[in-house]
Amino acid sequence: MATQARLRRTTSLNKADDLHKEDKKERQKQPWKQIHYHSDSLFSSASGFNNYRGLLNLCLILLVLSNARLVLENILKYGILIDPIQYIQIFLSSPYSWPNICLILLSNVFILTSFWTECCLQKTWLSENVGVAIHSVNVLVCLVFPASVILYLHPNPGFSAVTLAVHTIIFLKLISYAAVNKWCREMRGEQHRHRRRRSVSHASPGPHEVANGKLETTVVSYPDNLNYGDLYYFIFAPTLCYELNFPRTLRVRKRFLIKRLLEIVFLSQLMLGLIQQWMIPTISNSMKPLADMDVKRVLERLLKLAIPNHFIWLLFFYWFFHSCLNVVAELLRFGDREFYRDWWVNFSAVKKLNDSETVFRFWQDWNIPVHRWALRHLYKPLVRRGCSKVIASVAVFAVSAFFHEYLVSVPLRMFRVWAFSAMLGQVPLAIFVMSYVHGKYGNMVVWLSLIMGQPIAIFAYVHDYYVLSAASYS
Repeated sequence: MATQARLRRTTSLNKADDLHKEDKKERQKQPWKQIHYHSDSLFSSASGFNNYRGLLNLCLILLVLSNARLVLENILKYGILIDPIQYIQIFLSSPYSWPNICLILLSNVFILTSFWTECCLQKTWLSENVGVAIHSVNVLVCLVFPASVILYLHPNPGFSAVTLAVHTIIFLKLISYAAVNKWCREMRGEQHRHRRRRSVSHASPGPHEVANGKLETTVVSYPDNLNYGDLYYFIFAPTLCYELNFPRTLRVRKRFLIKRLLEIVFLSQLMLGLIQQWMIPTISNSMKPLADMDVKRVLERLLKLAIPNHFIWLLFFYWFFHSCLNVVAELLRFGDREFYRDWWVNFSAVKKLNDSETVFRFWQDWNIPVHRWALRHLYKPLVRRGCSKVIASVAVFAVSAFFHEYLVSVPLRMFRVWAFSAMLGQVPLAIFVMSYVHGKYGNMVVWLSLIMGQPIAIFAYVHDYYVLSAASYS
């Protein structure tokens, strides 16, 4: 009997589930009081352990302490550089800042041109081909005209970038406005005109669920949408894709609106303060290493700039996509508040190009309005015309790369391809990550590209701007 018990005790077992209940009970009755059972180390993937909150808290504390030291070092070295009034003074004192306001107001010319063209097309005063030509020239001038004025008058680059961003948004909105109205005319022509009284927009003609949990059932049909109120509601709405029937809330939530307004004021001052106190001194001290091409010093400045730059980028993301867009949506009672998705999560490993887990997924989820416009008015039309999904994806990134370069090079009056190359380079990066890196490591590559890519682009433009400025003064 003792021999049999010893043989059972020394039998090699890989899993505790393989032991019978009788064996477990018999082991517990033995005088040595068993304390060893089959188990894996917690950090092993087979253990199933995933509660790392304590270690995450430790990393956050270390991150806060390390950055607190950098903040203190910065203040001791440069003093307090934060001046909330400085940007207003720059705008008021610059003689060429006011053309930016004039350019923004003149954008109404392009908006009204698009509206009048649609009215003429609806009344068949113009053919479809002529309408397409007018829309094409209109949106092209919408981009070229403000860029030409800025290049000629060279106003403040910061205000010029905002002006070009406004015209870019109007450019994208007018394309969507013209496309949707054309779809409405095509569908309307397929049916009898006297029976055509239901909506042909992408929104369903039934009740729309709104953010407050209530329903609104008002439906607009083409051509009833061709009025100034509908057009300017779309121009100010936080979306780039036009519809005849947007989901609407029944009331404005005042407490929600006040919270978002306070966030806008606080975060905007925080970002401007960080730029004045942290980024500008670092960039200024990088001029000489960049001019001398001192690689070690440039690398040190790059790493020093990466943390505040990424912190400001995260603040800007929350400030713009959550605070600002929600304020606009709340004031307009715009019901669709999905301006971003969870682009920061760890994605599961996949192998298909159209289901990419890393770079493609990030660009899809972090800016939903632009993603929806690109999917609706660029990607899907190209696929329907026979282009492969890879070619269509490259075209989307190429258009995005053009606008990134447009918003940087024109205000600086310095035509380079750094922003264009960085954006278009996301395609080979995504393919590389998808082919060789998966899961959490792919997510790390995305974070690393964001943290280090932007400072590299900043230094590239600063270097070129410094060289051109030195050449102009010499």
